[in-house]
Amino acid sequence: MEIIVAETAGFCFGVDRAVRRLNEMVQEKKVTHSPIYSYGPVIHNPHVVQGFEKQGVKIVHNLEDTVTLPKGHILIRSHGVSEETVTTLEKKGFQVVDSTCPYVKKIHRIVTEASRIGHTIVIIGDKNHPEVVGIAGWTTGEVIVINEPEAVDQHFWDQEKNYTVVAQTTYHTEKYKVILKKLQKKSIRVIINETICQATRLRQKEALELSEKVTKMIVIGGKNSSNTRKLYEICKRQCKDTYYVETIEDLELNVFKDNDIIGITAGASTPKNIIEEVISNVRNAKF
Repeated sequence: MEIIVAETAGFCFGVDRAVRRLNEMVQEKKVTHSPIYSYGPVIHNPHVVQGFEKQGVKIVHNLEDTVTLPKGHILIRSHGVSEETVTTLEKKGFQVVDSTCPYVKKIHRIVTEASRIGHTIVIIGDKNHPEVVGIAGWTTGEVIVINEPEAVDQHFWDQEKNYTVVAQTTYHTEKYKVILKKLQKKSIRVIINETICQATRLRQKEALELSEKVTKMIVIGGKNSSNTRKLYEICKRQCKDTYYVETIEDLELNVFKDNDIIGITAGASTPKNIIEEVISNVRNAKF
């Protein structure tokens, strides 16, 4: 049996940065005794989130949740939030610790400026994803969210308008290309900003290439992780025996054989220890 692990598996820069900052806040709490909050789960991995909750970090899901809470420090995770959310939290007396991924921050600046001069903002991504919700919250005019190529043809495009296009940083790169081609065929003025994170591009490219040359594929990550779901979809198309697991408990080792070539990748919210645990259990399994 051969095991090939993707070089890009695990935490991306933005997630690692947010997790490190929340760890620092937990340590500082021991001195300041200030309540610690995270605006939404710090990452889409329940095991990491549960670990922080055991250390006293409370998850805040919306502004209404803060009404009765004691004032304290609140982390803005890597996905970012709307400008209004930041302003409201500060007005309520919370100390905002902004750990928005710098690549997401760049998108906020793009859409702020573009909407200021009257452009309609087109966001390629999932309208319910927190990153997309946050991006839309930095605009002052019309926002169009496109998540499927078919939606381009279903929308009415005004030839008199200027459209500024951005994409969710973790969006599916191949689907993104299809949507762009469709937009470029419309008789409209479009300004395209390449905002899919390079780490996402590399991770998806490596997952595609790896899944083409193995007999079985394991994708590790939280079930509510958008970028992990995309990795699974990419791998599943190339390798029918692709398994999506959150931890080793989800993996049925009896599906593997001595002569298998097994590829392993993981989403941007998957801790190193979970990846290592899966690798170790697969390597030491008795067939």
